[in-house]
Amino acid sequence: QVQLVESGGGLVQPGGSLRLSCAASGSIVSIYTMGWYRQAPGKQRELVAAITSGGSTNYADSVKDRFTIFRDSAKNTVYLHMTSLKPNDTAVYYCNAEGLRLGGDWGFSAFGSWGQGTQVTVSS
Repeated sequence: QVQLVESGGGLVQPGGSLRLSCAASGSIVSIYTMGWYRQAPGKQRELVAAITSGGSTNYADSVKDRFTIFRDSAKNTVYLHMTSLKPNDTAVYYCNAEGLRLGGDWGFSAFGSWGQGTQVTVSS
């Protein structure tokens, strides 16, 4: 199995910055995509940013030019550097990873895992 552990959330004032981290562990063969999603109260979970193993990135329009996603593939870790935070960035942020792990009938199988979520609150 593959586990994701997030850290770095908290309370920050508008205009401030935070960095989230997500480390994957377990019987990982390779990770294709790692990403961050968020869910605000009463809203659906939405993609914030994602990065492939080749380094291609994708951002929600609402966070472009403010958030940066990057990964350390050697450590199976993804980061989300958030700047110029706004109150409507307040949400629970979830890490996601998809790839290949050991196990299954063929010795390898695909996986998709989620972290437990970390709260980000932007408020004065």
